[in-house]
Amino acid sequence: MNEETFQSIAAQLRQPHGEYAIEVGQKMNEGNLHINLNTIEALRLTANDNVLELGMGNGFFVKNILSVDHSIHYTGCDFSEVMVNEAIKCNENFIQAGRAVFHFANASQLPFTGVTFNKIFTINTLYFWEDVNAVLAGIKKVLQSGGELFISIRPKYVMEHYPFTKYGFSMFSKDELKDLVTANGFHKAEIIEMDEPSQEINGEMLIVKTLIVRAENL
Repeated sequence: MNEETFQSIAAQLRQPHGEYAIEVGQKMNEGNLHINLNTIEALRLTANDNVLELGMGNGFFVKNILSVDHSIHYTGCDFSEVMVNEAIKCNENFIQAGRAVFHFANASQLPFTGVTFNKIFTINTLYFWEDVNAVLAGIKKVLQSGGELFISIRPKYVMEHYPFTKYGFSMFSKDELKDLVTANGFHKAEIIEMDEPSQEINGEMLIVKTLIVRAENL
């Protein structure tokens, strides 16, 4: 692959769009299988949880959340209109049952008023937040006091080996991730780091890790 291809991949990962968007969403399900499952496990879902996910892609993993308990409610936001439409198609039964809803929205401009959720999580989106402080401030406004925020990424020492991350990715170490949420008013921050199977990228086998910060809203 050449640099133009890597730049195109980076743009699609940031916001799937155009004729390849649906295929990109499917590829993300495959490449992000373990980080999704690891994050859902870390959520420690219980009855009556009201969960918000920022950047749910095509919504493939929503079923893993809602299957934990029939009383859990899920809301997903994504700023790819194609992904929102795909998530709606994928989760039609949950929507009709009143257990899931999806919004076309930017993470820095959440379409909610008042305190709404007790758990908010996001997977592999932090790299692309143009104003991290604004996004975290918006999250605080809709997260209950004592509610939990989970941010899942691949750590910097892993991401640096991906050939497309030079194009618009902000990367974080585990200390930087923890410091980020603490500086923005969250407390009791803790780091979870988990191994994933290696992945082949551009003919090279790369180490893959799940890095999650869990923190509470004041």
